[in-house]
Amino acid sequence: MTDTTSNQMWGGRFSAGPDAIMEAINASIGFDKRLAAQDIAGSRAHAAMLAAQDIVTDSDARAILEGLEQVLAEINDGSFTFSTRLEDIHMNIEARLKDMIGEPAGRLHTARSRNDQVATDFKLWVRDQFDAFESGLIALIKALLAQALAGFDWVMPGFTHLQTAQPVTWGHHLMAYVEMLGRDLSRVRDARKRMNECPLGAAALAGTSFPIDRHMTAAALGFDQPAANSLDAVSDRDFALDFLSCASICAMHLSRFAEELVIWSSAQFRFVRMSDRWSTGSSIMPQKRNPDAAELVRAKIGRIFGANVALMTIMKGLPLAYSKDMQEDKEQVFDAADNLMLALAAMVGMVGDMTADRTALHGAANSGFATATDLADWLVRALGLPFREAHHVTGALVAMAEGQGCDLQDLTLEQMQTAHGEITAAVFDVLGVEQSVASRTSYGGTAPAQVLVQIRRWEAILK
Repeated sequence: MTDTTSNQMWGGRFSAGPDAIMEAINASIGFDKRLAAQDIAGSRAHAAMLAAQDIVTDSDARAILEGLEQVLAEINDGSFTFSTRLEDIHMNIEARLKDMIGEPAGRLHTARSRNDQVATDFKLWVRDQFDAFESGLIALIKALLAQALAGFDWVMPGFTHLQTAQPVTWGHHLMAYVEMLGRDLSRVRDARKRMNECPLGAAALAGTSFPIDRHMTAAALGFDQPAANSLDAVSDRDFALDFLSCASICAMHLSRFAEELVIWSSAQFRFVRMSDRWSTGSSIMPQKRNPDAAELVRAKIGRIFGANVALMTIMKGLPLAYSKDMQEDKEQVFDAADNLMLALAAMVGMVGDMTADRTALHGAANSGFATATDLADWLVRALGLPFREAHHVTGALVAMAEGQGCDLQDLTLEQMQTAHGEITAAVFDVLGVEQSVASRTSYGGTAPAQVLVQIRRWEAILK
C-alpha cells in the first residue's frame, strides 16, 4: 500500500512532517489496529447512510463498501501493511481504501470526524468485551453450581478471620461465590445497556450541517439510539470506565477465590486437589504441587485495578470536548480485558477440574470448637439462659476442652455440669457438625436443603 510520508492526510495546514519523536508519541496504530473490524463496520454504516441521504452517490457508496470489504480481507489475512506515519487505524484504512478505489474514498469522511469515529469504534469494541465478559461469568457460575450440587451436604469449617467459626457445607461456601459473580453479571448487563448509544454523527464536537440520519447509523450498528449531545458523545469514556469498574470488582472476587484455592490445596489443608492441568512442579522439590494458575489469577488482578485507576486519572482533568490525552484510553482497556478474560477462563478450568476431599473437609469441621455457637444457642433454648450468660458458660467449656486437648463433644456430662449444673445429656444432640449445619434452616442458611434451594434458583435464572 502507498505510504503517504511526505504529506499527512490531515495536511495542508502544516508544511513540515513531524520528527521521529513526535511521530512516536502521536501514533496509536501500534495498539488501535485492534479496532480495525469495528472501524470498518462504522464506516460501512456511515457510507450507506450518506447514500440514503443523497449526500454521496450510490455508485460512490458501492465503491466504498466494496473497497472496505477488501481492506478488511487484507487485515484478516495479514497482508495489510500498517504505517505509523498514518498515525491511527482510521487513517491507515482510509489510505488503503484510496489506493484501491481512488476519489470516492475521500467522500467517506463527509459529515464525520475522527473524534466521533474513534468513540464509535471504541464503544463497539467495549460492547463486544461486555458480551464476552457475560459469557465468561455464566461459564464460571455453571462450573461452581456443578461443584456445589455434588457436595451440597458435605460439611466443612466456616471461617471468620481465617479461624474456625461454625460448620457450613461445601455447597454453601461455593454458592457464596455464585452470589458474588451474580452481582458481577448484573453490573455487566446494566453497563452494557447504559453504554448502547451511538456517537457517530457527532462529528468533531458540534454535529454537522449535512442532513445525516443518525438513527439509521445507530440502528445499523446495533445501538439503541444516537447519543443525544455531540459534545458528550465525542468526549465520553464512561463506557470504558464502566467496563474497568465491572472488571475490577469481578477481578477482586476472582482473587478472593484464587486465594482460597491456594490455601485449600496446601498440604496443611488438603481441602481440594487441583488437577495437573492447573498445577506445576518444583525444579528441586519433587513433592510439590504448586497452584500456579490460581496464583497467577490472583496476581493479574493488579493489572486490572491499575487500568481502572489509570483511565480515571487520564479523564479527571479534561475539559470538553476531545483532547489527545484520550488516545491513552485504549491500551489500558485492551490490557484489562485480555487479563480479565484469561483469568475467567483459567478459573472456569480450575473449578471444573478440582476435586474436593470430603473426608478432609469433615475432619477440619470437627476441630476448632466449630459447634460452640450451637452449644450457646442450646443453653438459651433449653435452659432459658440470657445469651450473654450462655456465651460465658460456653467459653468456660471451650477452655476446659482446650485444656484437655479434646473437642466439646468429647467432654463428659459431668464435666459440662461443672460449668452449669442444669446441662443435660440432650446437649450432645447439638454438638455434632452434621446436626449443626442441618439446623441452619433460615433462608440463605447452610442447611443442605437451603443450599439446594439456592442451586435450583440459580439454575432457573441461567435458563
